[in-house]
Amino acid sequence: MAYDNICKYLAELYPQNFVRWLFSSQETDIQLLKTELSLEPIRADSVTLLQTSNHILHLEFQTSPESEPPLPLRMLDYWVRLHRQYRCPIEQVMIFLKYTSSASAYTDRFEVATTQHQYRVIRLWEEDPTPLLADTALLPLAFLARSNSPQALLAQVAARVANIESTDERRTVVVNTQILAGLRFDQSLIKSLFREDIMKESVIYQEILQEGLQQGLQQGLQQGLQQGLQQGLQQGEATLITRLLTHKFGLLDTATQQQIQNLPSNQLEELGEALLSFVTVDELVQWLQQFSNEDG
Repeated sequence: MAYDNICKYLAELYPQNFVRWLFSSQETDIQLLKTELSLEPIRADSVTLLQTSNHILHLEFQTSPESEPPLPLRMLDYWVRLHRQYRCPIEQVMIFLKYTSSASAYTDRFEVATTQHQYRVIRLWEEDPTPLLADTALLPLAFLARSNSPQALLAQVAARVANIESTDERRTVVVNTQILAGLRFDQSLIKSLFREDIMKESVIYQEILQEGLQQGLQQGLQQGLQQGLQQGLQQGEATLITRLLTHKFGLLDTATQQQIQNLPSNQLEELGEALLSFVTVDELVQWLQQFSNEDG
């Protein structure tokens, strides 16, 4: 799954924390909107509606500045569709996760002839890490912030993660932190900072893939190495998606878990995108049924 998908997941899981960080707002009455916008469906990364202030916050996470259509045009397109539907103030924030010198990361507006549209741009590598370190939900972003010693900052994050009292919360923060750490650090460093006892509670994405890879290699002894490798990678991705869905909806029934495990790679990738917009487990079941019907 892409790094920005993890950020979408975090924004959906902790909308109040993102609002507090970006706008210094203590708003608590927050409703997540569907992220598919008509007319022709397009998917925004995270759209959060502040009901009491009748205000929409649209977050767009970017790992790469390359985009077609270009990012400024996309932001204008999102704004028009949101405004058409809700007719209320809209705040848009583009958050770049990984350092780049591309001009796209330093552009905060769309301008063509007499048409102008502006949005806010955050480049995480320029941000003060202090508010991110102070909020458990935002720890997975903290080590991407400004620092003269990125490794020391990652060590700070690891220490704070280790002190999270709630097992469930620590598990969630660990898995997301270690996935996003791959944007900036080598896996050997990440593993050295996150102790083995923490790792047992939540396996990072790369290790999930590795587990699947090992199983695939064993199968490959009988079925052929290439096929085994592919099966291993596919099984690792299915495992991660199942864990994210379990965190969102609770334990899935055995049949649903099996359906996910049986999905081919391209459909697993689509499910990784689609799960962010699911509100109920019934939507997941319908999504899986759609592919089951197509295969039939």
